[in-house]
Amino acid sequence: MSLSKIIGASALCLTMLGTAGIAQAWEPTKPVDFVIMAGKGGGADKMARLMQSIVEKENLSNRPLVPTNKPGGSGAEALVHMKGVSDPDHTIMVTLNSFFTTPLRQPGLDVDIMKFAPVGRMAEDTFLLWVHKDEGITSFEQFLEQAKSRGKGWVMGGTGKNSEDNIITDHLNEAYGLSIKYIPYKGGGAVAKDLAGQQITSSVNNPSEALGFYESGDVIPLVAFTDERLPMFPDVPTLKETGSDFSYFMQRAVVGAPGMSDDALGYFTDLFSKVYESEAWQEYKSSKSLMGDFMAGSDLTGYWDTQRERHTTILKASGAIK
Repeated sequence: MSLSKIIGASALCLTMLGTAGIAQAWEPTKPVDFVIMAGKGGGADKMARLMQSIVEKENLSNRPLVPTNKPGGSGAEALVHMKGVSDPDHTIMVTLNSFFTTPLRQPGLDVDIMKFAPVGRMAEDTFLLWVHKDEGITSFEQFLEQAKSRGKGWVMGGTGKNSEDNIITDHLNEAYGLSIKYIPYKGGGAVAKDLAGQQITSSVNNPSEALGFYESGDVIPLVAFTDERLPMFPDVPTLKETGSDFSYFMQRAVVGAPGMSDDALGYFTDLFSKVYESEAWQEYKSSKSLMGDFMAGSDLTGYWDTQRERHTTILKASGAIK
């Protein structure tokens, strides 16, 4: 064989090897089902749609993410959907703490959260106690006085039954001898709207859910359920400052469906780590008082295990589970 033919054959082999190497890197082959386990307008919905827009604007994925809200049963609808998908490599979900609480409250769902793929925790969200400005309440002490005097006539709206908002309401009732009535909604957006419309008396919305009505002057934050005061609300005390040793955060994470391949998991973890590092996401975190660093893989599953244990204790204490 001539030297030129040997060189040509070698070049062809190298090209084929390179092509094979590229082909081995997994990428979606169709649009990705992006499930949201809450209703439209809430924190999870806003987060998911922002992430979708970041992926699209920065051309981070070769296929689009298609958001789908499945809020039924405090996230049970979404969990059951994820458990039964036929194509786990093209199905991801935005989670709340109902990711922990709903399987505990509804064991009949037969959902094991540790079987979900740990794509990435994007943040931990915070909670504040909000009232309408027309209540004339400007402090947590005034809230306690009014809530005690009105008993079950004081109504707290929140996302889901025995969910994050319900857990915080239960704590307020137990720690301060209140009888607040809790009404569950499908999403935080509807809760914020009804508080602004005075259909309910208070809420414990995340900042991102109530911010518009706060900026318009319709609602007032009284206390934050965090360890330290939020930079965005420096004049709002924490519940710990009032003497109650209680703080509560909500995971804002992306998970893959049970059965997702390692290659697909690697792809989505890389994708959402890029979303996390984006200027738009960091600005959103700052402007909405989100906390926490990016977490994935075994670190994230360890976090889930810890949170599941904590929520088991909380739900047992409230009588939600035995």
